[in-house]
Amino acid sequence: MQDEGLNPDDRDFVTALASGLEVILAFDEAHPRMTLSEVAARTGMNRAKARRFLLTLHALGYVRKQGRSFELAPKVLQLGYSFLSANNYRSVIQQVLEDITAQIGESASLGVLDGDEVIYVARSAASHRLLAITLSVGTRLPAAHTSMGRVLLSQLPDNELDSFLQRITLERHTDKSIVDKAELKRRLLEIRQQGYAIVDQELDSGLRSLAVPVFNSSGALLGGINISTNAARVDIETLHQRYLPLLQEKARQIRTTVS
Repeated sequence: MQDEGLNPDDRDFVTALASGLEVILAFDEAHPRMTLSEVAARTGMNRAKARRFLLTLHALGYVRKQGRSFELAPKVLQLGYSFLSANNYRSVIQQVLEDITAQIGESASLGVLDGDEVIYVARSAASHRLLAITLSVGTRLPAAHTSMGRVLLSQLPDNELDSFLQRITLERHTDKSIVDKAELKRRLLEIRQQGYAIVDQELDSGLRSLAVPVFNSSGALLGGINISTNAARVDIETLHQRYLPLLQEKARQIRTTVS
């Protein structure tokens, strides 16, 4: 169950910190370098406020300035490294993912739920590319249309799952994408019962994936691990008969290894 969060109106909520992080998150693959005006537009801040945060982040070494443009500096990686370092299970899971790739020649990943998205925190990539975008640690994808996202959503308490379904907008990425919320909820409850999720070409044509939840020895949810493959190369039966037992075995291995 997710921790209770502060409201922006609460006295302990630090608005300046939240705004600073919002500025950092405004930079992404489509916006690697922006002017002050562009940052203000992306964050919804006025120019004066955006300028103060950019200059502060620049002084701290998290942002670089080149002429009129700003971009993230390598120091930002320390924020992500802190997460990975604090979670000492990562090296164990990385080895598990690499074992999966070595055995079946497919990409394997660990993801965690972050808001309405699943974020990749460990990955073992096969030589063949599956998506138009490059998947790597830090990549974010819509939870509703990915196997890792669905297997993690299925672990939410009913009230949190209903809240998720209420607030999201389901996009049609392919002609197979589920865009009906009632149908998605039915699928998620089914996944909760069976303990795994298969998503067939709902995010990208040709992408087929399978995921299971992973827990530590105390039963705490660590995230979801998946195998992603090309639909033209691997059929659904192979996912069920060969890949699912492997993924379940690896999940059990993680549970007995990670405390």
